[in-house]
Amino acid sequence: QVRLVESGGGLVQAGGSSRLSCVASIDSACISKVAWYRQAPGTARKLVAAIPSDDDIYYSDSVKGRFTISRDNAKKVVYLQMNSLKPEDTAVYYCNAEVKECSEMARQGPTTGWAITEYGTWGQGTQVTVSS
Repeated sequence: QVRLVESGGGLVQAGGSSRLSCVASIDSACISKVAWYRQAPGTARKLVAAIPSDDDIYYSDSVKGRFTISRDNAKKVVYLQMNSLKPEDTAVYYCNAEVKECSEMARQGPTTGWAITEYGTWGQGTQVTVSS
């Protein structure tokens, strides 16, 4: 069964930057719709950023202008670039995606107009700690 593998994160000083990566564990798999969530201790998991369609990107108000979600051209890796980090960004960050065979995605072509929803595959989570 395909998994999402996350990397990046760790301890960062306030005002610094960090980049998270998310990749499907099977070579033939590509990432279609994708979102990054985060969960701080004692709180609910919250949506941070998403690419619900090839022509749409979403950011929560708390990260808009500081974080950038992107995907490589092959649609195999998704990134979350985090700049101007604040202590309140401290959380476990999760990648959530719809994963498909790359060949199927190529046949279907670009996606458009999809709403953000919870997708079928989750990463294991990676800790980001921002020190003040």
